[in-house]
Amino acid sequence: MNLKKLLLLAAVVCAIVVFVAFDLGRYLSLDYLKQSQAGFADLYAQRPLMVVASYFGVYVLVTALSFPGAAILTLAGGAIFGLGWGLLIVSFASTMGATLAFLTARFVLRDSIEAKFAKRLTDINQGIQKDGAFYLFTLRLVPLVPFFVINLVMGLTTMRVWVFYVVSQLGMLAGTAVFVNAGTQLSQVASLKGILSPALIGSFVLLGVFPLLARKAVDAIKRRQVYARWVAVRPKTFDRNLVVIGGGAGGLVSAYIAAAVKAKVTLVEAHKMGGDCLNYGCVPSKALIKSAKLAHQMRHAERYGLNSYSRLSDEGYKPISFKKVMQRVLDVVAAIEPHDSIERYTGLGVEVLQGYAKIINPWTVEIALNDGGKQTLTTRNIVIAAGARPFVPPLPGLGEVGYVTSDTLWDRFAQLDEVPKRLVVLGGGPIGCELAQSFARLGSEVIQVEMAARLMVREDTEVSGQVADALRADGVQVLTSHKALRCEQTDGRKVLVVEHAGAEKRIEFDELLCAVGRVARLSGYGLEDLGIPTQRTVEVNDYLQTIYPNIFAAGDVAGPFQFTHTAAHQAWYAAVNALFGDFKKFKADYSVIPWATFTDPEVARVGLNEHDALAQGVAFEVTRYGIDDLDRAIADSEAHGFVKVLTVPGKDRILGVTIVGTHAGDLLAEFVLAMKHGLGLNKILGTIHTYPTLSEANKYAAGEWKRAHQPHKLLAWVRKFHDWKRG
Repeated sequence: MNLKKLLLLAAVVCAIVVFVAFDLGRYLSLDYLKQSQAGFADLYAQRPLMVVASYFGVYVLVTALSFPGAAILTLAGGAIFGLGWGLLIVSFASTMGATLAFLTARFVLRDSIEAKFAKRLTDINQGIQKDGAFYLFTLRLVPLVPFFVINLVMGLTTMRVWVFYVVSQLGMLAGTAVFVNAGTQLSQVASLKGILSPALIGSFVLLGVFPLLARKAVDAIKRRQVYARWVAVRPKTFDRNLVVIGGGAGGLVSAYIAAAVKAKVTLVEAHKMGGDCLNYGCVPSKALIKSAKLAHQMRHAERYGLNSYSRLSDEGYKPISFKKVMQRVLDVVAAIEPHDSIERYTGLGVEVLQGYAKIINPWTVEIALNDGGKQTLTTRNIVIAAGARPFVPPLPGLGEVGYVTSDTLWDRFAQLDEVPKRLVVLGGGPIGCELAQSFARLGSEVIQVEMAARLMVREDTEVSGQVADALRADGVQVLTSHKALRCEQTDGRKVLVVEHAGAEKRIEFDELLCAVGRVARLSGYGLEDLGIPTQRTVEVNDYLQTIYPNIFAAGDVAGPFQFTHTAAHQAWYAAVNALFGDFKKFKADYSVIPWATFTDPEVARVGLNEHDALAQGVAFEVTRYGIDDLDRAIADSEAHGFVKVLTVPGKDRILGVTIVGTHAGDLLAEFVLAMKHGLGLNKILGTIHTYPTLSEANKYAAGEWKRAHQPHKLLAWVRKFHDWKRG
């Protein structure tokens, strides 16, 4: 705690001590007020400005310090100044005092409270930003809630000072008027309890509840307006509790949850169960990456004291069969397929229909079955989990020369006997980098074209640099700041024309891979006819509801992230809100979202990096530990990369972590857990990590933070103590 906080806290404590020691509370009693009413009235008649100023100052001080007696002072305002002037003076004095209490709590307590309860406060502050003024106004309307508690608690949030002041002044006005009016008839007041009769308390409660009821009514009216054109077709009974469109991660988890709670659920998938992740994305790409990494290690076996395969190949040995590599990729997909199969989900209680679903109205889904039939289902709720597809840029000539995407390359390349000799990869994001490196390691001559100034632009500059260096070391020709203009084909030669520094450049290739991003699947299943708003994704609220409260969206089609694990995360909210939203709805929580890029070295991140923190104006400290110093990494010949942790200045609370190195995606899990549950670096430092493992990097990063925050003054005294102990 800094000096200013200590001084302010000391002043508050001194004021409390004085208040108690001199029994100043006796001057804030009803009996004293009645006995002194005539004297105060005479003094006010003689010196009105002095009395008003003194009264105002005392009221502000009592309220700011949260002393008991504000109610008595309010009565005194009515007794001395009358209803009009009394209400005016008390209203401003009470609000100013409340605001000072609010600021004191914020200045003295908020940092320490945030350090201990960061996760809970994050959730509360999100609510405060959206509805804080509304709820503060409701609390102020009901004088049963101790106002000093409201002042202190609100000071711990991120509510703006002017919002607190204005809302407090308006919200407290009704209660203030009641007490000031009672003060004008002070002789008839026997006790404070007598002022608030049961009828008056009930009126205040109704007044406080009214905004909530009004809000519910407005929501109900909006709901009726949304459904107005569909009222005539709303079924009286429903075939299903839930229909899920899409059999990827979001759809599978939604259907699984519904079946687990014994709801009647139908899952509709037109193509392959498991969606993009199993069939075209995560699974096949990681299988390819593993084979490519092993090929890389074989080529550089000398690093491990072994003969590399280059010596063997001189004797006619062919170490890599691309056809076998691609067959292994397909075999891996086939091995995992049963986890997401129709048979498994049918066994779990999910009805699985293969076909194309179209939403006819908010409660009806029509399925064009793959076998040529048609089925129409009525349902209480719908979850859209249609996923995303690779974006193909409108590049002139692209269709003529031919191309593959991250979806189509597996079937296409599985037909090849040899790895593509010259491969152009369009795109410098995670998918492009992973595949560019893998094919280079398998023997392709890879040229990666990225329009931006660096690869992986969402990561910090040093991270982009390490990835680019790793790709170049594997033979990838990385062309950043190169804009693709067009494709040409002449005499059987395929050419990509790019622009760099104002000049055109021609790149010949055999295969071209488009990896410039993915876009949500928004057409073909009825969104347009229902008027559900879409831009880059389906527009949803915090509960993943579309404009129709019974139609939800989850996964890539809903955004804002395109990760399998976030699709599954959202699916829980979508399914639970759909099935049990009448009782309780849950806002989707995106506060701690991890992601990883599986290049070599891997890049994994959770929370803020430096780039994000600077863009958002978030203050931070950086702690860095180099993995090149880690025993296990050295033993594995993987001694490269780093762990970088962003923390609140002076605190061990984690704002974000970036890890570059082998198994970075696995190492990140400890920090994800810590951030999710509000654990700081001190907790990680105090946790035993197995030696020798890569996970020690996390502990050593925490140790670097601790070393940078040593209590040097205290240690100087400790040194003197040890010197004294030695005699």
